[in-house]
Amino acid sequence: MPGSTLDAFATSTVLVAVAEIGDKTQLLSFALAARYRRAWPIVCGILVATLANHALAGSLGVALAVHLDPRLTVWLVGGSFLAFGIWALVPDRLESAPRPLGGVFLTTTAAFFVAEMGDKTQLATVALGARHAMPVVVTLGTTLGMMIANVPAVLLGGRLAERLPLHAMRYVASALFVATGAATLLFG
Repeated sequence: MPGSTLDAFATSTVLVAVAEIGDKTQLLSFALAARYRRAWPIVCGILVATLANHALAGSLGVALAVHLDPRLTVWLVGGSFLAFGIWALVPDRLESAPRPLGGVFLTTTAAFFVAEMGDKTQLATVALGARHAMPVVVTLGTTLGMMIANVPAVLLGGRLAERLPLHAMRYVASALFVATGAATLLFG
């Protein structure tokens, strides 16, 4: 199942960047930017939280793939991507902005780490780790994807939210997940 380093990095980056549009963590980016109005501590918090969360997720994916029969892994990973394709069509909602924990950076880091738990981009990172067996490359790719989607959200705030066609982006994300799932099932 392992592919090239460039394929793992590019797939991880594109899938997460598109899937993150309209995701609850992107909504969290908007909320943090509106509440604290300090872009760089928010951006740094997103980066640290994503690196930590996705390093765990990518490593878990590799560990699962090592302990499972390769044929079962192909079916589980391919099926997961198909499920993410359906999940991507469901709009996310953010319950509320997080309470301060001792500074903008710490608040952002903690809020992002927790918000990403069980989120489709974290679960996609597990599947990508299992698919590519390159946890560092997958982590760097998914983290870049998160930053591509969230840094503009922090820097441009509400203006960006008004201009992004979130409905259309959910369909693009869904199509990318389904295509990745189909490719995994067909080509293992």
